[in-house]
Amino acid sequence: MRSLGIDGAWLLEPKVFPDDRGTFHEWYRGEEFREATGYDLTLAQANCSVSRRGVVRGVHFSDVPPGQAKYVTCVRGAVLDVVVDLRTGSPAFGQWEAVRLDDDTRHAVFLAEGLGHAFMALTDDATVIYLCSTGYAPDREHGVHPLDPDLALPWPEGVEPVLSAKDAESPSLAHALRTGLLPSYEDCAAHYRGLRQG
Repeated sequence: MRSLGIDGAWLLEPKVFPDDRGTFHEWYRGEEFREATGYDLTLAQANCSVSRRGVVRGVHFSDVPPGQAKYVTCVRGAVLDVVVDLRTGSPAFGQWEAVRLDDDTRHAVFLAEGLGHAFMALTDDATVIYLCSTGYAPDREHGVHPLDPDLALPWPEGVEPVLSAKDAESPSLAHALRTGLLPSYEDCAAHYRGLRQG
């Protein structure tokens, strides 16, 4: 696993072993995860979404603590996966990293609690699975508008974004900041330290 350049975000680039039967790869290894992050991934929920081309899901994040860390890969088709630093006070606040996840390279992304997550399906039937550190809790779940020009996320040209009603009604980054919706970098850093000590 290697850092994506935003504190708390990593990319796994596994070795894929092809043969005449198909392929095999390890998409999660606890020892490698612990070496990169300094703690173990707590698994509370596993999600699977299937999206048609152009569907955008996110930018989603949760209150910290406890937050919700995610370990994400695409098992069918392809998506453009984006991690956004939404932590107020972070040196990288408002910055993002984008990675193509697909059924060829089998890359995976881990994002720690407090970071925002979004993706766009680049193919029909793009199937994304993700492991979550906490279960879904509607009262703690929030979003920032994925088409906010201040974020300027790198959605590909020529693909019409398709948003859920909920995501389309999400506030801009500036509004979320003004209203105190975003997690603080200080709270997130304290949470990460607690995980490393646990």
